[in-house]
Amino acid sequence: MPECLVCPGKRLRAEPVDKVFHDGGRYVLVTGMPSTVCQDCGERSFSREATERARLLVHDPPEDAPARSVPMQIYEFA
Repeated sequence: MPECLVCPGKRLRAEPVDKVFHDGGRYVLVTGMPSTVCQDCGERSFSREATERARLLVHDPPEDAPARSVPMQIYEFA
């Protein structure tokens, strides 16, 4: 039975998640990224295939426009 990489939990569930990536001064949100989430500690892990597809979306986006864009407020923690 698979086990969490962070805690000894064995209650893992496939779940799509939203993940923000930072790429050279811009932030990109990838929605619905397939992941495995530990139900004990909340740790999310991603398959090699999902990680590679997200990398391509962020660093080499398709020619067509993104699904949507939103403005983002940025605060410095001081």
